[in-house]
Amino acid sequence: MLEIGSVVYLKDGSRKVMILNRGPVIEGKGYCEYSGCLYPIGLVPDEVFYFNEENIEKVLHRGFHDVEEDRFLELYANWQKDNEGKITKILVEGPEPDPQA
Repeated sequence: MLEIGSVVYLKDGSRKVMILNRGPVIEGKGYCEYSGCLYPIGLVPDEVFYFNEENIEKVLHRGFHDVEEDRFLELYANWQKDNEGKITKILVEGPEPDPQA
């Protein structure tokens, strides 16, 4: 899993996307692995992108990683295991996910 602040190209995308969040839950729909914003613009509330690892074509920059990141990864893996069958991972298709997902 990539760190917050990582910058990626999504498959068939032409714009850089920076990871803002990991494991966002979209009420009534499920969860994605990531949410992101256009780089270098930053967060625009109506333009949040939701995507998964399989939607990433290329990693351009990795975000900051320390021992707290390692702990987060452990907790996130436990959360996924504990919620298996309770909350669905949203499958995102298309070159750049719909910001209204």
